[in-house]
Amino acid sequence: MKIMNYMLMVVALCMARALVTAAEPSPAKYTETFTTKNGAKLSLEMVLVPGGSFMMGSPATEVGRKNDEGPQRRVRLSPFYLCTTETTMELFLAYYGEMTAGMKTHAEGEEPEPGSTSAAAGVDGVTGPTVVYGDMTMGFSKNYPAFGMSWTNAVTFCKWLSDKTGKKYRLPTEAEWEYAARAGTTAPLGECADAEKLAEVAWFKTNADDEPHPVAKKKPNAWGLYDMRGNVMEWVWDFYAPDAYQHTAGQTEVVNPTGPKTGEVNVARGGCHGSPSEDLRSAARAFKEKGWHMHDPQMPKSRWWLPQMDIIGFRVARTAE
Repeated sequence: MKIMNYMLMVVALCMARALVTAAEPSPAKYTETFTTKNGAKLSLEMVLVPGGSFMMGSPATEVGRKNDEGPQRRVRLSPFYLCTTETTMELFLAYYGEMTAGMKTHAEGEEPEPGSTSAAAGVDGVTGPTVVYGDMTMGFSKNYPAFGMSWTNAVTFCKWLSDKTGKKYRLPTEAEWEYAARAGTTAPLGECADAEKLAEVAWFKTNADDEPHPVAKKKPNAWGLYDMRGNVMEWVWDFYAPDAYQHTAGQTEVVNPTGPKTGEVNVARGGCHGSPSEDLRSAARAFKEKGWHMHDPQMPKSRWWLPQMDIIGFRVARTAE
């Protein structure tokens, strides 16, 4: 009987501890630190974006609106983590160095094109990027945003980072990105009422001299996220479709959408250093265009690189446990 009572007490204690652990909230922010193969310690800052609902897209009356931004739909998202900055050149060069170590030349092979169904579903089968054509950095230093990578390359970076840290990193979905950029606001430019306010938070056509700038030099938004508008556009997970929002028209609320199941190209968000203010709106959408390959001399064009395209980068996300 005593043994039975003891066992019941142990079970009860374990259950109580489990309940306490389950009730512990996710930290509001954390620093992810890891060590590269050459012994360098690198880190990135992650902030918790609270779950909630918002109206995704833009109303028909919004200045600068394009047809692919509607109809508006109510979206509900679970909490998730988002990096406070765009992925830096320092982090991306560490990934590139490890993934291409020992390579002389690398045949393109027959791996899936960026954004294809097989690429999205089977990125584990992709070993790593080819050796880049030219200077990836274009002379910019380690605290600038990394740029010029394809969507597949950005996804592979997330897999590499996951392997290094033991946490599952990924690109944010398009809905997560817009929700984070809005940070609780509904105005087209979020917290920015006019161009003067926009210059306080963003590098864009008016103030950037047509080139990227170091990350986190402008003010963050209300959720502690830097450069959500301007500097470089950011890849998100979703395939692009001009009528993507129409497929959920009539639904009261869409929960954690991930975009169309198939597609040819993927969405990019946020505008860049050369963008006019209307392209920095929270609802503005972009996607990979053929011209982004114009500096690539290869035939066929690389699935990994968009040479000298200093307009496109990404930031990492992670589902909150």
